[in-house]
Amino acid sequence: MTELTNLLDGFGNVVTPANLLIALIGVTVGTAVGVLPGIGPAMTVALLLPLTYGMEPTQAFIMFAGIFYGGMYGGSTTSILLNTPGESSSVVTAIEGNRMAKAGRAAQALATAAIGSFVAGLIGTLLLVFVTPPMVSFAISLGAPDYLAIMLLGFIAVSAVLGVSRVRGFASLLVGLAVGLVGIDRVTGQQRLTFDLPQLADGIDVIVVAVGIFAVGETLWVAAHLRRRPAEVIPVGRPWLGRDDWRRSWKPWLRGTALGFPFGVMPAGGAEIPTYLSYTLEKRLTKHPEQFGRGAIEGVAGPEAANNASAAGTLVPMLALGLPTNATAAVMLAAFQGYGIQPGPLLLQRETALVWTLIASLFVGNLLLLVLNLPLAPVWARLLRVPRPYLYAGILFFAAMGAYAVNAQPFDLLLLLILGLIGFGMRRFGLPVLPLIVGVILGPIAERQGRMALQLSGGDLSGLLGGPLSYLIYTVIVVILCWPLVRRFRRGSTRASEPVGTPPSENVR
Repeated sequence: MTELTNLLDGFGNVVTPANLLIALIGVTVGTAVGVLPGIGPAMTVALLLPLTYGMEPTQAFIMFAGIFYGGMYGGSTTSILLNTPGESSSVVTAIEGNRMAKAGRAAQALATAAIGSFVAGLIGTLLLVFVTPPMVSFAISLGAPDYLAIMLLGFIAVSAVLGVSRVRGFASLLVGLAVGLVGIDRVTGQQRLTFDLPQLADGIDVIVVAVGIFAVGETLWVAAHLRRRPAEVIPVGRPWLGRDDWRRSWKPWLRGTALGFPFGVMPAGGAEIPTYLSYTLEKRLTKHPEQFGRGAIEGVAGPEAANNASAAGTLVPMLALGLPTNATAAVMLAAFQGYGIQPGPLLLQRETALVWTLIASLFVGNLLLLVLNLPLAPVWARLLRVPRPYLYAGILFFAAMGAYAVNAQPFDLLLLLILGLIGFGMRRFGLPVLPLIVGVILGPIAERQGRMALQLSGGDLSGLLGGPLSYLIYTVIVVILCWPLVRRFRRGSTRASEPVGTPPSENVR
């Protein structure tokens, strides 16, 4: 009952005219930016972070909640109408959604995506209310060695599990750890990787890193492959669902939610796996298998619900442990740190009102998203006709303004350009972006926990091993790292045991 009481207090902070207006602005702007081609939720949140400068933390995070859900819905709109997913988790939505749109059912595809997002977001946020406090209570009992093990698991998970290539994932992580080392060492007071530049003594602001890698890097990448011809947008009317569409959609919404939330909570989670699992499950359970590949509404409803439920689940480890499991959560963690707030076990104790206001604003933003987007879908479709040169020139302008607003130093603009070129190079050579952002954010925290563990043990390396949890986590890390070798060995032994050719006696008739 304590959770419900705190949640009601959070609603009391959100449901005021000023805060409701801020939530509405966040949902509207998040959707408008997220619907633009090539811009995913992470880039949307990173690009709009500067809008919250000067706000109180409560109002800033109310706007973040709206931007968070608005950017996710905008990505599904782009996937359905343009077949251009803003992120990897929207790829599955585009498979059936774009075929529905080409078959003249764009309105139904957008409607089931919007309502599925609402249902999954509502259930996922309710689960967030009841799952986060027990996880916080558990996390308080952990020591520095346990936290170090959790951080290392986060590094391994986002680098080796979520990426296409382990080598590229670890390369991206090392770049992020190097960026996180820039500045003055808090223990020795010595400068690290500052190149004798006083502007780097305080380190590189995480917001500048996020905006540079996501917004500028993505913009340069798209500009390098810019097509002169305008995008072919499928016309759409007001979204609506018929009786048969409702009957075929409500079960995929629930199944997608059940698949998505647990994957979001896990350190090696993310929305890619549950969206593919949801699509496969709906394809197996459907009574209309002939429509899959031609525009089946179940193939939109299930994955879209799994995507949004997973997004709600990622907030659990971020708030309780300070551990982001996807790019959007990493950018939101950077926003917390920008206000001097460190998510983790003590967050609910130190910032109780702020946390429960954020969770309540997720409910409000989710409802506003549904009310706003169903009637305004034709407006969002028109935004897709913005010429690409104007679109990405505007993104660069706002990214530069946001980076300059952090410290009001022209040097940050140079950093923004350098980081943007790094982001462009990472996309060029197929390096994932998430490990870099996680390395920048969690690297200093992992270093601090490791040093604390060694100080407590008097410099003995055995101090890095805490209780049973750390042993379990290190076992999981070893399994993750060694599994490709085991799988390759099993494949080799299987091939070696197969007979080569047919015995001569069987060829004689």
